[in-house]
Amino acid sequence: MVLWLQFTATDAKRQIEKLDLADFTGDRAERFLAHLEKDRGNGIATRNARLAALHTFARYLSTRYPERLGEFQGILGIPFKRGAREAPVEYLESKDIEALLGRIDRRTTAGQRDYALFAVMCNTGARVQEVLGLRVSDLRLDAPEQVRLLGKGNKIRLCPLWPKTAKILRDLIESQDHGDRDRAGAFVFKNRMGGPLSRFGVRYLLRKYLPDYLSPARRRRIHPHSLRHTTAIHLLKSDVDFATISQLLGHSGLQTTMRYARADLDLKRQALAQVFPDALGAPKAGGMALHGTELTRWLRRL
Repeated sequence: MVLWLQFTATDAKRQIEKLDLADFTGDRAERFLAHLEKDRGNGIATRNARLAALHTFARYLSTRYPERLGEFQGILGIPFKRGAREAPVEYLESKDIEALLGRIDRRTTAGQRDYALFAVMCNTGARVQEVLGLRVSDLRLDAPEQVRLLGKGNKIRLCPLWPKTAKILRDLIESQDHGDRDRAGAFVFKNRMGGPLSRFGVRYLLRKYLPDYLSPARRRRIHPHSLRHTTAIHLLKSDVDFATISQLLGHSGLQTTMRYARADLDLKRQALAQVFPDALGAPKAGGMALHGTELTRWLRRL
C-alpha cells in the first residue's frame, strides 16, 4: 500500500494526503504494475502479490462505497500473470554452518549474542521475527529444554532445544545486564541500545559471518530465512517425516513443507536409488550377458 500511494501521488501530481477515491482506477493500477516490473525490477510472483493486495483493497472499498462499484471493477478485472517461476530454495550445507559459527568471536559480548542467535535459528528453524521476539520467559533451559515461539496468526508452538543450545542461551542471559527491569520480560537478543534486534540487523550479521569461500552471487542470495530452509533440508536428510517437520516449523499445511523435497538434489538421488537400486548403483564387475533371458530380466527390474 505504501508503494501504491507513493506511485499514485506521483502519477496524479498531488500530495498523498490530497488523494481521493477517484484516483483509485484500473488504468492507474495497470500503470503501477508496469512500474513495478520495469522500474523496480520485480518478477511475476512479486507483481502478482502486489495485485492481490490491490484486489483486496478494491473489494473492501466496494463494500464501503457501493456507488463506485463500477470503477473498482476495473481493478478487480486485472488478471494475474502466468509464468511465475518458483524461486530456488537457498540453504547452507553442514560445512557452511560450521564455518559461519566458527568465524564468530565468542569472547566478546556481541559475538556471544551472535553465536546464540544463529544457534537458535539453526536449532529451531524459526522465522527470524519469531526469534527476535523471544523473551527470557519464553525459554525453558532445564530439561526438557524448549522454546516457546509466537508464529503467524498469533499461533504458539513449542520447539525442543539441544542441551548445547540451552547452555549457550543460559550463558548469554547471565552475561546480560538487565538492571532493575523485569528479567523474565527482557528480550533475549538485543542491540547496542538495549532494544530488540531488527531483521535488517540479522541480515547484516549473517552477511558478515558468511564463509569467504562462497561466491559473491551466492552470498547475495543467502538471507536470514535461508537458515530456516537449512534446518528443514537437514531434517529431511535425517529421515524426519513431513508431518513432524511441518509442526516444528509452524507451517499451515504439508504443502508448504513439500517444497523442500523438491529442493535438494541428494534427496532426489536417494529416492531414485531406492526405486532403481540395481540400475543406479555401482556397476558390478564383468560384462552383462545380452542374450534374451538376461536382457528381459534386466528390463523387468526397471
